[in-house]
Amino acid sequence: MFYRMLNVVTSSSATGSGGETTTTRRARKQQITVLNALDVARTQLYHFITIVIAGMGFFTDAYDLFSISLITDLLGRIYYPDGKGKGSLPEDAAVAVNGIALVGTVLGQIFFGWLGDRMGRKRIYGVTLKLMVICSLASGLSFSRKSKDVIATLCFFRFWLGVGVGGDYPLSATIMSEYANRRTRGAFIAAVFAMQGLGNLAAGTMVLAISARFKSTRAYETDPYGQADYVWRIVLMLGAVPALLTYYWRMKMPETARYTALIAKNLKQAASDMTSVLEIDIPLGKEEMDALAIQDEFGLFSMEFVQRYGRELLSTTMCWLLLDIVFYSLNLFMKEFFSDIGWFEDVEGPLEHTYAIARTQAIIVLAGTLPGYLFTVIFIDKLGRTRIQIVGFTMMTILMLCLAGPYNFWKNNKSTKIGFAFLYALVFFFANFGPNSTTFILPTEIFPTRLRSTCHGISGAGGKIGAIFGVLWFLRCPISIQNSLLMLAGCNLVGVMFTLALPESKGMSLEDITGEIDDRDEELPFESPQINGGEFIHSVDFDEH
Repeated sequence: MFYRMLNVVTSSSATGSGGETTTTRRARKQQITVLNALDVARTQLYHFITIVIAGMGFFTDAYDLFSISLITDLLGRIYYPDGKGKGSLPEDAAVAVNGIALVGTVLGQIFFGWLGDRMGRKRIYGVTLKLMVICSLASGLSFSRKSKDVIATLCFFRFWLGVGVGGDYPLSATIMSEYANRRTRGAFIAAVFAMQGLGNLAAGTMVLAISARFKSTRAYETDPYGQADYVWRIVLMLGAVPALLTYYWRMKMPETARYTALIAKNLKQAASDMTSVLEIDIPLGKEEMDALAIQDEFGLFSMEFVQRYGRELLSTTMCWLLLDIVFYSLNLFMKEFFSDIGWFEDVEGPLEHTYAIARTQAIIVLAGTLPGYLFTVIFIDKLGRTRIQIVGFTMMTILMLCLAGPYNFWKNNKSTKIGFAFLYALVFFFANFGPNSTTFILPTEIFPTRLRSTCHGISGAGGKIGAIFGVLWFLRCPISIQNSLLMLAGCNLVGVMFTLALPESKGMSLEDITGEIDDRDEELPFESPQINGGEFIHSVDFDEH
């Protein structure tokens, strides 16, 4: 029922004066045969291979970004001990360790997103993967006798690791969207992004396994901090493994047909590439080259772009920014939230404490994060992107108010701590069956091919700026956990408002959504059939030859 009520809201959000949607106001489009073949192709083995290849990049991204939150406590105890068996990173060091990779991610998303549109998705894809492998390995080799030098070296390599991770975002999303058919495109892109949840779980699992292994040794009894020093290094270096496993297959992938056809303007090569990996037959006609010749060529900073896509770019960027303030704050500072309610009060010893933190994260991922991703994969092409995003933001707002309102109740009663953890996991469920997935999907569908990777990179960079804001907020602002939760709830509520400005893209070809292939002879608006109270479904017109 909730989704039916939202049907009217999401359909009207893309409607202009006179009841026409943005799509109906654009001219009728000439569909290119090779692109139409991709849109209507049946789901094949190569689609799933592409999900794994692109998804392993996200597995690595999540492992690298979220594993740091599991070892910061260990770094503080090893390099800044307080003489009582504990210790913590100084504030400046904590900000740098938690935030430096996010700064690199912002730059990587913008720079490599732009390069992906200029030089091709495949060519840049290999560069980002190499950077991630090298910097993951180097992060564990931050050796020095001085604590400051260890942290400084770690931060240096974490920054460049973040640059590589950032580049992987727009390229993975764009490659998957441009390979997929229109009927299941949302599920395919969501499946790629769902690997983030598995990477998050893998980070917790590796910390659990490695901590347990070192805790059981005799050397740990005599030199606990010396043995613990191995743990964080091994955890970080293991981030290179999944990236290495997929490097060969990434280099074997052909360039996407949409880049080759619409940007390189080589229809024959596009058809040949797709025929080699998909079981489809692609005939070509001369009139298709004519359609390519009259494509719009306006740039990112032109008034034409601002008029056509400015509102959408602002909305995708702001939705991602607001979401990542919440998502990364809850992920990176999970230890602080649970420590404040006394979740770890009986835990002693450096590896014991690290083990308890990793176990808590693994429980949250299994209970909330992974089911949320799964629901998105199942329902994204049935319910639509904007509807899921609105429901997700709304439920996150309600749940965080439930955490913040009676916060002292959660904090002062030991018997209620399980309830706090349950609501915390539900927040992650609706984040992933909601804006954390859809903010990744929408930017790769609603912008034209020649700017798709760039616009996705800009939107994603906005998200990581939000994540940096969340890090600075929790480490710098002298405010209670309860008030921080209220601030995060407010971010979710504003996210609902920006979502209302976004168009729905389910079930439509990418070229139909973006309006980038104009037919010279037909420039009048046209009406699309309506069903379900105003939701528009596109029908492709085939010209008679």
